[in-house]
Amino acid sequence: MLTPPAWLCNVSRTSDKEIMHASNIPTAGAPRPVPSPAGYQLARKRQTAPVCLALALALALAVLGVFMPQTAPAATLAALGDSLTAGWGLPAADAYPAKLARALAARGYDVDILNFGISGDTTAGGLARLDAVLAAKPAGVILELGANDMLRGLPTAVPRDNLDAILARLKAAGIPVLLCGIQAMRNYGLGYARDLDAVYAELSKKYDAVLYPSFLDGVTGVPGLTMPDGLHPTAAGVDEMVRRSLPAVETFLSRLGVRPAGAP
Repeated sequence: MLTPPAWLCNVSRTSDKEIMHASNIPTAGAPRPVPSPAGYQLARKRQTAPVCLALALALALAVLGVFMPQTAPAATLAALGDSLTAGWGLPAADAYPAKLARALAARGYDVDILNFGISGDTTAGGLARLDAVLAAKPAGVILELGANDMLRGLPTAVPRDNLDAILARLKAAGIPVLLCGIQAMRNYGLGYARDLDAVYAELSKKYDAVLYPSFLDGVTGVPGLTMPDGLHPTAAGVDEMVRRSLPAVETFLSRLGVRPAGAP
Protein backbone atom coordinates (compact mmCIF):
# COMPACT_ATOMS: atom_id res chain seq x y z
CA MET A 1 0.00 0.00 0.00
CA LEU A 2 1.33 3.46 -0.92
CA THR A 3 1.67 5.85 2.00
CA PRO A 4 0.74 9.49 1.16
CA PRO A 5 3.55 11.99 1.75
CA ALA A 6 3.47 13.93 4.99
CA TRP A 7 2.81 17.29 3.26
CA LEU A 8 -0.45 16.05 1.73
CA CYS A 9 -2.11 15.08 4.99
CA ASN A 10 -0.24 17.57 7.11
CA VAL A 11 0.12 14.95 9.90
CA SER A 12 3.37 14.49 11.82
CA ARG A 13 4.80 11.03 12.32
CA THR A 14 4.13 9.40 15.68
CA SER A 15 6.88 9.16 18.30
CA ASP A 16 8.43 5.89 19.32
CA LYS A 17 6.40 5.95 22.53
CA GLU A 18 3.14 5.89 20.59
CA ILE A 19 4.09 2.84 18.51
CA MET A 20 3.10 -0.57 19.92
CA HIS A 21 6.10 -2.79 19.37
CA ALA A 22 5.72 -6.52 18.77
CA SER A 23 7.19 -7.24 22.19
CA ASN A 24 4.34 -5.36 23.83
CA ILE A 25 1.53 -7.14 21.97
CA PRO A 26 -0.48 -9.15 24.55
CA THR A 27 -0.50 -12.90 24.19
CA ALA A 28 -3.64 -14.93 23.63
CA GLY A 29 -5.98 -14.84 26.57
CA ALA A 30 -4.45 -11.74 28.03
CA PRO A 31 -6.70 -8.75 28.44
CA ARG A 32 -6.47 -6.33 25.48
CA PRO A 33 -5.16 -2.93 26.44
CA VAL A 34 -7.73 -0.17 26.14
CA PRO A 35 -6.54 2.66 23.91
CA SER A 36 -6.04 5.86 25.79
CA PRO A 37 -8.08 9.01 25.00
CA ALA A 38 -4.89 10.41 23.48
CA GLY A 39 -4.92 7.53 21.02
CA TYR A 40 -8.47 8.35 19.94
CA GLN A 41 -7.49 11.99 19.48
CA LEU A 42 -4.49 11.07 17.33
CA ALA A 43 -6.58 8.76 15.13
CA ARG A 44 -9.24 11.45 14.76
CA LYS A 45 -6.61 13.97 13.63
CA ARG A 46 -5.28 11.51 11.07
CA GLN A 47 -8.76 10.95 9.61
CA THR A 48 -9.84 14.58 9.50
CA ALA A 49 -6.62 16.18 8.26
CA PRO A 50 -7.08 15.18 4.57
CA VAL A 51 -10.71 16.36 4.70
CA CYS A 52 -9.69 19.71 6.13
CA LEU A 53 -7.02 20.09 3.46
CA ALA A 54 -9.52 19.31 0.69
CA LEU A 55 -11.95 21.88 2.07
CA ALA A 56 -9.19 24.47 2.28
CA LEU A 57 -8.20 23.84 -1.34
CA ALA A 58 -11.82 24.08 -2.50
CA LEU A 59 -12.23 27.38 -0.66
CA ALA A 60 -9.02 28.74 -2.18
CA LEU A 61 -10.16 27.81 -5.70
CA ALA A 62 -13.54 29.43 -5.09
CA VAL A 63 -11.87 32.66 -3.98
CA LEU A 64 -9.61 32.63 -7.04
CA GLY A 65 -12.64 32.13 -9.26
CA VAL A 66 -14.25 35.24 -7.83
CA PHE A 67 -11.26 37.56 -7.98
CA MET A 68 -9.44 36.39 -11.12
CA PRO A 69 -10.41 38.38 -14.25
CA GLN A 70 -12.99 36.58 -16.35
CA THR A 71 -12.63 36.51 -20.15
CA ALA A 72 -15.59 37.49 -22.27
CA PRO A 73 -17.36 34.64 -24.05
CA ALA A 74 -16.46 34.06 -27.68
CA ALA A 75 -18.42 36.08 -30.22
CA THR A 76 -19.40 34.31 -33.43
CA LEU A 77 -19.42 36.21 -36.70
CA ALA A 78 -20.61 35.00 -40.09
CA ALA A 79 -18.79 36.01 -43.27
CA LEU A 80 -21.26 35.98 -46.17
CA GLY A 81 -19.59 36.41 -49.53
CA ASP A 82 -18.25 35.05 -52.78
CA SER A 83 -14.85 33.60 -53.76
CA LEU A 84 -13.04 36.49 -52.08
CA THR A 85 -14.48 35.29 -48.78
CA ALA A 86 -14.44 31.57 -49.58
CA GLY A 87 -10.72 31.65 -50.40
CA TRP A 88 -10.83 30.38 -53.97
CA GLY A 89 -7.64 28.49 -54.87
CA LEU A 90 -6.37 28.55 -51.28
CA PRO A 91 -6.41 26.13 -48.34
CA ALA A 92 -9.26 26.81 -45.93
CA ALA A 93 -6.76 28.04 -43.34
CA ASP A 94 -5.64 30.80 -45.74
CA ALA A 95 -9.11 32.15 -46.51
CA TYR A 96 -9.96 35.64 -45.27
CA PRO A 97 -12.26 34.56 -42.38
CA ALA A 98 -9.66 32.13 -40.99
CA LYS A 99 -6.78 34.58 -41.22
CA LEU A 100 -8.88 37.39 -39.80
CA ALA A 101 -9.83 35.24 -36.81
CA ARG A 102 -6.15 34.49 -36.13
CA ALA A 103 -5.19 38.14 -36.44
CA LEU A 104 -7.92 39.08 -33.97
CA ALA A 105 -6.79 36.35 -31.57
CA ALA A 106 -3.28 37.80 -31.68
CA ARG A 107 -4.80 41.10 -30.53
CA GLY A 108 -6.61 39.48 -27.64
CA TYR A 109 -10.07 38.97 -29.16
CA ASP A 110 -12.01 35.76 -28.62
CA VAL A 111 -13.91 35.59 -31.91
CA ASP A 112 -15.03 32.74 -34.16
CA ILE A 113 -15.77 33.49 -37.82
CA LEU A 114 -17.95 31.15 -39.87
CA ASN A 115 -17.13 31.09 -43.57
CA PHE A 116 -20.31 31.36 -45.66
CA GLY A 117 -18.41 32.25 -48.81
CA ILE A 118 -19.24 30.47 -52.09
CA SER A 119 -17.14 31.00 -55.19
CA GLY A 120 -19.06 32.53 -58.07
CA ASP A 121 -21.92 33.70 -55.88
CA THR A 122 -23.85 36.86 -56.66
CA THR A 123 -25.89 39.12 -54.43
CA ALA A 124 -28.97 37.11 -55.48
CA GLY A 125 -27.27 33.91 -54.35
CA GLY A 126 -26.33 35.49 -51.04
CA LEU A 127 -29.92 36.53 -50.47
CA ALA A 128 -31.09 32.99 -51.23
CA ARG A 129 -28.62 31.59 -48.67
CA LEU A 130 -29.45 34.06 -45.93
CA ASP A 131 -31.62 31.60 -43.98
CA ALA A 132 -28.55 29.42 -43.33
CA VAL A 133 -26.67 32.43 -41.99
CA LEU A 134 -29.54 33.41 -39.72
CA ALA A 135 -29.80 29.84 -38.44
CA ALA A 136 -26.22 30.12 -37.17
CA LYS A 137 -27.34 33.01 -34.92
CA PRO A 138 -24.18 35.10 -35.38
CA ALA A 139 -23.53 38.19 -33.28
CA GLY A 140 -22.65 40.03 -36.48
CA VAL A 141 -22.21 39.52 -40.23
CA ILE A 142 -19.35 40.52 -42.53
CA LEU A 143 -21.13 41.03 -45.86
CA GLU A 144 -19.03 40.93 -49.05
CA LEU A 145 -20.96 40.50 -52.29
CA GLY A 146 -21.28 42.25 -55.64
CA ALA A 147 -18.09 41.40 -57.53
CA ASN A 148 -19.76 38.69 -59.62
CA ASP A 149 -22.72 40.96 -60.38
CA MET A 150 -20.18 43.40 -61.79
CA LEU A 151 -18.31 40.72 -63.77
CA ARG A 152 -21.61 39.66 -65.32
CA GLY A 153 -22.30 43.25 -66.28
CA LEU A 154 -25.56 43.37 -64.32
CA PRO A 155 -27.12 46.81 -63.84
CA THR A 156 -26.08 48.33 -60.51
CA ALA A 157 -29.74 48.31 -59.46
CA VAL A 158 -29.53 44.50 -59.15
CA PRO A 159 -26.83 44.33 -56.47
CA ARG A 160 -28.34 47.35 -54.76
CA ASP A 161 -31.77 45.74 -54.44
CA ASN A 162 -30.38 42.38 -53.31
CA LEU A 163 -28.01 43.90 -50.77
CA ASP A 164 -30.86 46.09 -49.55
CA ALA A 165 -32.98 42.98 -48.97
CA ILE A 166 -30.14 41.19 -47.15
CA LEU A 167 -29.45 44.16 -44.90
CA ALA A 168 -33.16 44.62 -44.16
CA ARG A 169 -33.50 41.01 -42.98
CA LEU A 170 -30.37 41.19 -40.88
CA LYS A 171 -31.57 44.40 -39.27
CA ALA A 172 -34.95 42.82 -38.53
CA ALA A 173 -33.08 39.97 -36.83
CA GLY A 174 -31.07 42.44 -34.77
CA ILE A 175 -27.76 41.45 -36.37
CA PRO A 176 -25.27 44.28 -37.07
CA VAL A 177 -23.31 44.26 -40.32
CA LEU A 178 -19.84 45.14 -41.55
CA LEU A 179 -20.45 45.93 -45.23
CA CYS A 180 -17.47 45.42 -47.53
CA GLY A 181 -17.58 47.28 -50.81
CA ILE A 182 -16.24 46.18 -54.17
CA GLN A 183 -14.40 48.72 -56.25
CA ALA A 184 -15.72 48.42 -59.78
CA MET A 185 -13.31 47.91 -62.65
CA ARG A 186 -12.89 51.10 -64.62
CA ASN A 187 -13.18 49.28 -67.95
CA TYR A 188 -16.92 49.05 -67.29
CA GLY A 189 -17.06 52.79 -67.63
CA LEU A 190 -16.69 55.56 -65.10
CA GLY A 191 -20.45 55.91 -64.75
CA TYR A 192 -20.91 52.24 -63.85
CA ALA A 193 -17.99 52.34 -61.41
CA ARG A 194 -19.35 55.47 -59.76
CA ASP A 195 -22.84 54.00 -59.41
CA LEU A 196 -21.60 50.70 -57.95
CA ASP A 197 -19.32 52.45 -55.47
CA ALA A 198 -22.29 54.54 -54.37
CA VAL A 199 -24.40 51.44 -53.62
CA TYR A 200 -22.28 50.48 -50.61
CA ALA A 201 -22.03 54.00 -49.22
CA GLU A 202 -25.78 54.50 -49.60
CA LEU A 203 -26.77 51.21 -47.97
CA SER A 204 -24.30 51.52 -45.11
CA LYS A 205 -25.94 54.81 -44.14
CA LYS A 206 -29.45 53.46 -44.59
CA TYR A 207 -28.84 50.49 -42.29
CA ASP A 208 -26.19 52.03 -40.02
CA ALA A 209 -23.68 49.39 -41.07
CA VAL A 210 -19.94 49.76 -40.59
CA LEU A 211 -18.49 50.34 -44.07
CA TYR A 212 -15.19 49.04 -45.39
CA PRO A 213 -15.28 50.67 -48.85
CA SER A 214 -12.96 48.38 -50.84
CA PHE A 215 -12.43 44.76 -49.84
CA LEU A 216 -9.43 44.40 -52.19
CA ASP A 217 -7.81 47.70 -51.26
CA GLY A 218 -4.06 47.51 -51.80
CA VAL A 219 -4.26 44.07 -53.40
CA THR A 220 -5.71 44.40 -56.90
CA GLY A 221 -2.99 44.63 -59.52
CA VAL A 222 -0.12 44.16 -57.07
CA PRO A 223 2.35 41.43 -58.15
CA GLY A 224 2.49 38.59 -55.66
CA LEU A 225 -0.77 39.61 -54.00
CA THR A 226 -3.10 38.43 -56.77
CA MET A 227 -3.25 35.17 -58.68
CA PRO A 228 -2.50 35.01 -62.42
CA ASP A 229 -6.16 35.77 -63.14
CA GLY A 230 -5.61 39.23 -61.69
CA LEU A 231 -8.76 38.92 -59.57
CA HIS A 232 -8.28 36.55 -56.67
CA PRO A 233 -5.82 37.19 -53.84
CA THR A 234 -2.93 34.90 -53.03
CA ALA A 235 -2.23 33.90 -49.43
CA ALA A 236 -0.02 36.99 -49.17
CA GLY A 237 -2.83 39.02 -50.68
CA VAL A 238 -5.23 37.79 -47.99
CA ASP A 239 -2.69 38.84 -45.37
CA GLU A 240 -2.78 42.34 -46.83
CA MET A 241 -6.59 42.33 -46.90
CA VAL A 242 -6.66 41.37 -43.24
CA ARG A 243 -4.09 44.01 -42.29
CA ARG A 244 -5.94 46.80 -44.06
CA SER A 245 -9.40 45.80 -42.88
CA LEU A 246 -8.50 45.31 -39.20
CA PRO A 247 -9.35 48.89 -38.12
CA ALA A 248 -12.84 48.57 -39.61
CA VAL A 249 -13.28 45.12 -38.08
CA GLU A 250 -12.24 46.37 -34.64
CA THR A 251 -14.69 49.25 -34.96
CA PHE A 252 -17.35 46.69 -35.79
CA LEU A 253 -16.45 44.51 -32.80
CA SER A 254 -16.57 47.54 -30.53
CA ARG A 255 -20.10 48.18 -31.74
CA LEU A 256 -20.94 44.59 -30.83
CA GLY A 257 -19.51 45.11 -27.36
CA VAL A 258 -16.64 42.71 -28.02
CA ARG A 259 -13.36 43.86 -26.46
CA PRO A 260 -9.91 42.29 -26.37
CA ALA A 261 -8.73 40.53 -23.23
CA GLY A 262 -7.49 42.96 -20.61
CA ALA A 263 -9.42 45.92 -22.02
CA PRO A 264 -11.37 47.96 -19.44
